[in-house]
Amino acid sequence: MKKLCVALLSGGVSSEREVSLNGGNQVYDALDKEKYTIVRYDPKTDLARLAADADRIDFALIILHGPFGEDGTVQGMLDLLGVPYQGSGVTGSALAMNKLTAKQIYERSGIPVPPYIAIRKGDPLDSETVVKRLSLPLVVKPVNCGSSVGMSIVRSKEDLPAAVEKAFLHDTCILIEAYIKGVELTGSVIGNDTLEALPIIEIIPDKHHEFFDYEAKYTPGLTQEICPARIDDAMTEKAQTYAKLAHRALFCRGYSRTDMILAGKDVFVLETNTIPGMASTSLLPLAAKTAGISFTKLLDRLIELGLEAHQRGER
Repeated sequence: MKKLCVALLSGGVSSEREVSLNGGNQVYDALDKEKYTIVRYDPKTDLARLAADADRIDFALIILHGPFGEDGTVQGMLDLLGVPYQGSGVTGSALAMNKLTAKQIYERSGIPVPPYIAIRKGDPLDSETVVKRLSLPLVVKPVNCGSSVGMSIVRSKEDLPAAVEKAFLHDTCILIEAYIKGVELTGSVIGNDTLEALPIIEIIPDKHHEFFDYEAKYTPGLTQEICPARIDDAMTEKAQTYAKLAHRALFCRGYSRTDMILAGKDVFVLETNTIPGMASTSLLPLAAKTAGISFTKLLDRLIELGLEAHQRGER
C-alpha cells in the first residue's frame, strides 16, 4: 500500500507558537511511519515551499493555534491548493476562533453562555455600568486568542481598566464576562456527520491559579485533569450534548473540544476549539485514551475524517 505524503504544519506566528511546535513534535513521533511519509512545514517561513510541494502532498495535519492557523487562513490556503486537511474548514474555523461570534451563535442555538459585554478598542469603558450589569468577579479576554492568552479575572471595579488594557494588547475587540464559579469541564467530539462524544474531563488548576490559564495549561504538574469527570450521568450527558450542539452550530468538522463550566445543575459553554492541543498529554488525546483510542489511532481517525470531508466537497 502506497504511503500517504502528510504535510505536518506547526509553529506559525501567533503567541501560541511554542505550544504549536511542541504539539507538532509529539504528533510527528506518534504518526505511523509505515502509513505516512511526513514532511514538516513551519508557516512562519515555509508557506512558499508548501505551495510549491502541493502537487505531491496527499494530506495536511494542521497543528497550529491562534490567529493565522486556527482561524481559517491556513485552511483557505490549503483549499486553494487542493490539499485535504483535518478538522474544520474556513467557515467553522473562523466562527469558533472569534469568541464573540461563537457566543452569538451559541445563544441563537439555545446553548447557555455566561452573560457578557463586548468592547472594541477606542470605546469608552464605564466600569460602574459593567459591574452593575454583570456583577463581580468578571472575566476579561481577547476575542481572537487561545490558550487563555491576555485573560484576567477581575475581583474589584478598580482592577477592570488594567485587565481591559491587558486584553487589548492581543486584540482590537475583547469580551467581559460574568465569572461563573463552578467545575471546569471540557468535552471533545469526533466525527463529521455522526458525532462521537468522548469522556468529559474535569480540570482542576492548582491552588495558586484562579483559572486554567496559560501557565496552568502548559506547566507539567500545575493542573489536575480527571477523566472521566467526577460528575453524575445526567450532567455528563448534558455536557456531551452541549459539546455536540456547539460543534454543529459552528459548522465544525472532524473534531472539536468545547470548554464549559458546571454550576450546580447548569452547564455554561465558554468556547469551542477547532484545533485542540495535540500533545500526547493534551486534553483531547487524554479523552480519546480514556475511550480506548491511542494517540496514533486518533491521528489516523482524524486523517480519515479529513479525507472523507474533502472527497465529499464539504469544505
